Amino acid sequence: MTKPEERRKLVVAEPLGVPEKEIREALRLFTQAGHELVIASGKPADTEATVRLCADADYVILANMPFPDAVVDACPNLRFVDVAFTGVDHVGLNACRRRGIRVCNASGYATRAVSEQALCMFLSLLRALPAMDRETRLGHGRNGFAGREAAGKTCGIVGLGAIGLATAHLLEAFGCRVVGTSATQTSGEREGIPMLPLADVLGMSDAVFLHCPLKDTTRGLIREETIAQMKDGALLLNLARGPVVDTPSVIAALESGKLSGYASDVFDREPPLDPEDPILHAPNTLFMPHTGYATQEAMRMRLDMVVENLMRYLSGDPCRVVL
Repeated sequence: MTKPEERRKLVVAEPLGVPEKEIREALRLFTQAGHELVIASGKPADTEATVRLCADADYVILANMPFPDAVVDACPNLRFVDVAFTGVDHVGLNACRRRGIRVCNASGYATRAVSEQALCMFLSLLRALPAMDRETRLGHGRNGFAGREAAGKTCGIVGLGAIGLATAHLLEAFGCRVVGTSATQTSGEREGIPMLPLADVLGMSDAVFLHCPLKDTTRGLIREETIAQMKDGALLLNLARGPVVDTPSVIAALESGKLSGYASDVFDREPPLDPEDPILHAPNTLFMPHTGYATQEAMRMRLDMVVENLMRYLSGDPCRVVL
């Protein structure tokens, strides 16, 4: 911890999903050392508001709000960005790298939360739960509807990191056969999961789960050409990032029946979406407003992680280092 005379300012730039009093208690050692703590009551409305909030901050904690290069460069004192999130593609890493600003994340806090939501969305597509709820509320009966079971389905996972592996093991518990692929492994096995090239995974899977990070190599990964490699009537579930899929191609595949369903927790922009967005009107879809990570347990775990990140950075022993 720095000395009291070296007074520093920490800005928690957006809500972290836990009460403010819990954040203040978790950072009690920081404030007791004589440093300043500012906790935002809501997300900044735009880039200008973010700059106003963080302009004189030495350290910033944020979750998934945009924090681009322009904001980083408008904060001359900034030396540490503590990301209460797994992905960091919303952070201006180029400016951080240029200025020597340390960036750490909370990788692993939402592994169970996201994998459980992936399973929920898969089962909801198989059994058309939203449609059945709607029909029941309208006073309708079964009307000949029959869903599908998870057992016996082949599920392909694109991106077999910690979350992908957690999803794989949940699917196996439901009797599914799981195959995987990743940028670093397309053969052999990973924790008992056969690893194959992407085309093979797409071609044999009844359902494809996207758990890969957003990079230049994964942007638009699921597009017309790769959808054509998928089984007719396959399901597609996106728990990665919106731009991993080419949305017009997915809409066309849903309308043609090439895909029998699409579930996503992520989009090309952060929700709320425009009600007229074409993807919201495509058939056989299920959407969540980017909440896969949002459980009470995960929110408290990530608070613990970002506080540990800060304290270890201040002690000269940073952890969960991204940059």
